[in-house]
Amino acid sequence: MEPFTCFMDVENSRSYIDELYSEEYYKCQEAIVCLKNAVIGSNKKKGSIISQGIVPRLIALLRDAGKPLPLRIDAGIVIGSLAKGTVSQVHSLIRYDTVDVLLAIIFDANTDQRLMETCLGALQTIVQYPFAPLELIHSDINHIRRLIHIASPSSSLSCQTYVVNIFVPLCLSSQQQKNLCQAEIIPFLARFITSDNSTLQVPALKCLAAMCFTNQSVSNIVHSTYHADRSILDLLTALQSRTRDVEVQLSAARCLTYLHRSGTLPADDYRIVYKTLPCLARLCSDEFEESTRATAAETLAYLAEIDSELQRLAAISNHLINSLANLVKCPSVLSRQGAFRCFASLAANDEEIRKRIIEMDGLMEEVLCGLKDSCPEVRLSAVRCLHSLSRSVQLLRTTFQDHSVWRPLMDLLSGDPSLELQTVVTSTICNLLLEFSPAKEPMLELGAVEMLCELTNHVDPALRLNGSWALMNMAFQAEQHVKTKIINTLGTDRIFQLLGDRDERIIMKTLGLLRNLLSNTLHIETIMSEHATEVLRAVCLVLDDPHPPEVKEQALIIISNITAGARDKDYVLQDEKIIKKIRDFLVASDKKLQMGALFVLRNLLDNSGRQQVLRQWGFLENLEQLLHMTPRDSQFYEDIRHEILRFDYSEDH
Repeated sequence: MEPFTCFMDVENSRSYIDELYSEEYYKCQEAIVCLKNAVIGSNKKKGSIISQGIVPRLIALLRDAGKPLPLRIDAGIVIGSLAKGTVSQVHSLIRYDTVDVLLAIIFDANTDQRLMETCLGALQTIVQYPFAPLELIHSDINHIRRLIHIASPSSSLSCQTYVVNIFVPLCLSSQQQKNLCQAEIIPFLARFITSDNSTLQVPALKCLAAMCFTNQSVSNIVHSTYHADRSILDLLTALQSRTRDVEVQLSAARCLTYLHRSGTLPADDYRIVYKTLPCLARLCSDEFEESTRATAAETLAYLAEIDSELQRLAAISNHLINSLANLVKCPSVLSRQGAFRCFASLAANDEEIRKRIIEMDGLMEEVLCGLKDSCPEVRLSAVRCLHSLSRSVQLLRTTFQDHSVWRPLMDLLSGDPSLELQTVVTSTICNLLLEFSPAKEPMLELGAVEMLCELTNHVDPALRLNGSWALMNMAFQAEQHVKTKIINTLGTDRIFQLLGDRDERIIMKTLGLLRNLLSNTLHIETIMSEHATEVLRAVCLVLDDPHPPEVKEQALIIISNITAGARDKDYVLQDEKIIKKIRDFLVASDKKLQMGALFVLRNLLDNSGRQQVLRQWGFLENLEQLLHMTPRDSQFYEDIRHEILRFDYSEDH
């Protein structure tokens, strides 16, 4: 047999593989050393090793306690190197039960420290992949406790670093977070946070942030946990100091951001207002690396997303808007995504902030480019930004009109967009269809009615809501031909289905659509002449069902519009079921229903020929009863009294 060296081609050397299976220690050791050197940095050679079926031999060498320790360590190093290969190569490793073997060695109390570190390193690499079998660790809470014990203060820095990095992907689901809390991981992480070594601090902070994300119970535990007589909150606040490593500052700020958004820290907490928000705004500035700025912008967007005061403070902090305008021009996906998302948060509520954002040179062009970006995340963030800006009446009339924003927006709905993208796009379209928006007419020409009516059939309730909402906006003060097109395209059957939807918001918007369709005397006559039966049936459906008063109030407004606008025929008065409902609502326990019924009655009484019929239906008696139920010093009392007088009623009658 010819001698071989580590420079030989692994793919073509059968003898190389044969020596790996030798029972002679020095031959096997020499082969595995060459193998170790060959696979470092070469995914091609890693793939060759795996395809030739060598992994089981490596695992056998690693797990065999009878083999010399150097041989086992080198086998572990090769496995760790293979774990740094391609996704398919890591899949192959997992199929060979590599994780089970690594855990068995790690949890063995007799394992040598050097071998322990090797196995921890390989495990750390594998568990970072989303398909890693993390359940093998979570299956027993003692596994977590054992890992915590392995990373005790007396252990090596390598052991501690590997373990804390292993925990980062182990805390994504609520059940995983619960398991980790039961294993007392919060005090463990607190110890690492106080370390002066950023290689320990950063993963500990990342793990803590992941634990707190949208999990208030964990956040409350963090809030009440102390380490060395200092609360974790105080430790996190101190770590945002400019003197700290930038990644530590950013990671600590993310922790406090998630503690706030989980509901544990209020928006006006000094740690949020005076520490976290300024820290994130500062980290968005041009002096920091692009990746830091991108993550800071994304985090700041989440921090201020739902609080208008935080949005206002952020907008005036550290030239943030200028920093974001520069960041959005960077080439990386994360930078553009983070900048757009942060703009979206800042512009969510304040008109002055929207004005400052849109005045940034070339920003609208960047947003429009973002809508066409090849990356779905950038497109989504750009639409979110546009959605916030679309809340401005002035921008709808000027900038949005100048750039024909509706075209790329509607283009995004073609193909197979994600549900999230469809939801944000259609929410923006709702604003573009408001009565003061000049985009209304061109969107009609682009087929907006058909698109929105189709949207009301979507299985996702958020999209059904946006479809009905946008149609409601479109119908407001619309021309007769637009209203007719909406009714004919949507169809009365679909209206019935929407009014029977489980989502109360959809019912409200559909009622709003009907109200806007029936809001002009001429339009009411035209629509009722063709669809009276269906409209009254739809309204009656809402009045019959056990909806809250706010919903039924909207139905009563529609009835009132019909009574006021339909001059040729008494549609409402001829519907016995609806008339009885209105009469009974006069003496209902809820004031909204009382006021709504009185509003309908007022319009009915505008026709002098109806008093006698209404008297026969018992409206007068119920009005008198309502009068006795109402405080004398209220305006409502006077309104009721006025309607009673319209019956030409007196005490002597």
